Amino acid sequence: MTKVLLTGGSGFIAAHILDVLLNHGHSVVTTVRSEEKASKIREAYPDTPKSKLDFVIVEDIAKEGAFDEAVKVEGLEAVLHTASPFHFNVTDTQKDLIDPAVIGTTGILKAIKKNAPSVKRVVITSSFASILTASKGPSWPEHTYSELDWNPVTMEEAVQNPANGYRASKTFAERAAWEFVKNEKPNFAISTMCPPLVFGPIVHYLNSLDALNTSNQRVRNFITGQVKKEIPDTGTFIWVDVRDLALAHVKAIEVPEAADKRFFITAGYFSNKEVVEIIRKNFPEYEEKLPGKDVKGGGYPEGDQAGLYKYDNSRVKNVLGIEFTPLEKSIVDLVKSLKAVGA
Repeated sequence: MTKVLLTGGSGFIAAHILDVLLNHGHSVVTTVRSEEKASKIREAYPDTPKSKLDFVIVEDIAKEGAFDEAVKVEGLEAVLHTASPFHFNVTDTQKDLIDPAVIGTTGILKAIKKNAPSVKRVVITSSFASILTASKGPSWPEHTYSELDWNPVTMEEAVQNPANGYRASKTFAERAAWEFVKNEKPNFAISTMCPPLVFGPIVHYLNSLDALNTSNQRVRNFITGQVKKEIPDTGTFIWVDVRDLALAHVKAIEVPEAADKRFFITAGYFSNKEVVEIIRKNFPEYEEKLPGKDVKGGGYPEGDQAGLYKYDNSRVKNVLGIEFTPLEKSIVDLVKSLKAVGA
C-alpha cells in the first residue's frame, strides 16, 4: 500500500478522500491549519494508529516554502493536493484567491521535487471552472465540454469580481501545474481533477450549518426556508457526488493509466428545481420551509436539458472506473447529514 500526503485534510472533499484512502489500506499524513482540526479528525478515527494516520500543521499554503517540511515524510510515494481557498468573501481577488491557489499549487510541486524524490504521483484538485467558458453561459448546445477545454479568462477579467477571480484562480493554478511538469521534468507524474458543483453528505465532525462548501449551501438554504418565494437560478447545471470525486482522486494514484491526465468529473445534469422536488418527496417534514410547487425559477434554460452545453465524462469512467451516484441519492444523503448537525 502507498504512503500518501493529503493536503487540506479538514476540507469537505478531502475528508471523504481521507476515508477512501484509509479504506483502501493506504497510510496517510494530512496537512491541517491547526492542532484543533487535527484533533477532530483524530477523534473520528480512534482505532487508526499514528503509523496509518498522522498530521502536519501548515497554517498558510500561500507562504513561500509552506510545504517544504510537510513533504519530508519517509517513504512518501503520492501526494493529493486539495488545499485551496474557495469563497467569495474577498476584498482583494489577486491576494485572497489567485495568489494562494497558484502559489499553493506550484509551491507543493517545488517542495516535492526538492525534498521528496520518492514521490511518483501527484493529484491536484482543480475545477470545472478551469474548463468552462463563462461568457458562453449554459445555453451552448452545439458545444461538448471535455478535458480538452480551457477557460480563456484573462488576468484583467479575473480582478473584475470574485466569481471571475475564483474561476481564474483554478485555471491559473492548474495551468501552472502543467507548466511546472513540462519545464521542470520532475520524477513524478500529475493528474488533475476538474469537478463542477459537488453535492453529497458532509462529514459531521468537521462541519456545521454555517461552514458548508458552496455547493451544499444551496441545499441548506432550501431546507431552512431562505428561498421560499423564488428558486434561484441553477448556474452551472452539472454536478458530482463528493464520494465519487473522492474515489476518483484515490484511483488516480492507484491506476497507472491516470498519470499525466486531466479528468473532467461530472455525473450529469441537475437543476435547483429538481433538488427542491427531491427534498419534497423524501423529507415531508421540510414542506413548510421549501418553495411551493408553483414557485417560479430554478429550472433549465429552455424547460429541459436540450438547450444546455453537453459534456464528455468518458475518461473518468474508462480510466478510473467510476460509476456515478444518482442525484436523488446524493441529495437525500446530504439532507440526512445536514439534519444530523441541526438543520
